Amino acid sequence: MPTKIEKDAVTGTDTTGHEWDGIKELNTPLPKWWLYTLYATIVWGIIWMVLYPSVPLGGTYFKGILGYSERQNIETALKQAADQRAPMMAKLAATPIDEVQKNPELATFALTGGRAVFNDNCAPCHGVGGSGRPGGFPVLADDDWIWGGTRDAIQQTVLHGIRNGGADARDSAMPRFGADGLLTPAQISDVADYVLALGTPAGTALSDAAKRGAVVFGEQCVACHGAKGEGLKDLGGPRLSDAIWLYGGDKASLVKQISAPRQGVMPAWSGRLTEAQIKMVTLYVHSLGGGQ
Repeated sequence: MPTKIEKDAVTGTDTTGHEWDGIKELNTPLPKWWLYTLYATIVWGIIWMVLYPSVPLGGTYFKGILGYSERQNIETALKQAADQRAPMMAKLAATPIDEVQKNPELATFALTGGRAVFNDNCAPCHGVGGSGRPGGFPVLADDDWIWGGTRDAIQQTVLHGIRNGGADARDSAMPRFGADGLLTPAQISDVADYVLALGTPAGTALSDAAKRGAVVFGEQCVACHGAKGEGLKDLGGPRLSDAIWLYGGDKASLVKQISAPRQGVMPAWSGRLTEAQIKMVTLYVHSLGGGQ
């Protein structure tokens, strides 16, 4: 059915011929200023597409007649920054890590750069400022170290990582006392009570369960954790007497860890970071408050 265009009696404007429930649509022209603006933006868009990178062309793109590239600008800026840092980076790489602090300018450079390296690479696991994260990501800003908190020890850990399969990676493994049937559930419960008691003030009386657990601990755990739960850094045996826990310090968490321990993995950063960057992040971690 052809549309019926009429002249609106009130406005004198033609209708479009569309009608809904007696309501007719006016064919009101757009304001000329609006149309001119629209046409101008179309022309401007075409000019912009010609001048600058725009249209994808298979595996490449139209690069624009001006040859502008933001990627190239960023690469140039990064190269300039790297060239400016190069003398200090070379000096840092050539300086033994324990000697860096003797040069205030070099130490400041290393700590500032180390913070940036840490935030880019380490903070996703260890948290900003080394605050740690739940699930087995250690706090680096306290005085509790599994493998040692000296500059050399931290550098070794950063270089080669932990339990990543590398030839030089730090490695330790806690037996699965429950999953492999090495201890009974009752023994595991008792030793968990004893481990919890290790963090209580000296002179606190042990419960009967903790006393039984002390015997089990002496037979099964002292080789890695020390006679009093003080930890053995050479073996990567965590300290148990400081109430600082990697996977939780309540009894249920301890029972779970004794029964089927979780074994954290840290990547090796040698090959990913330069020698200077590894020294930077080592010195930064050492400065967080928990270095030795």
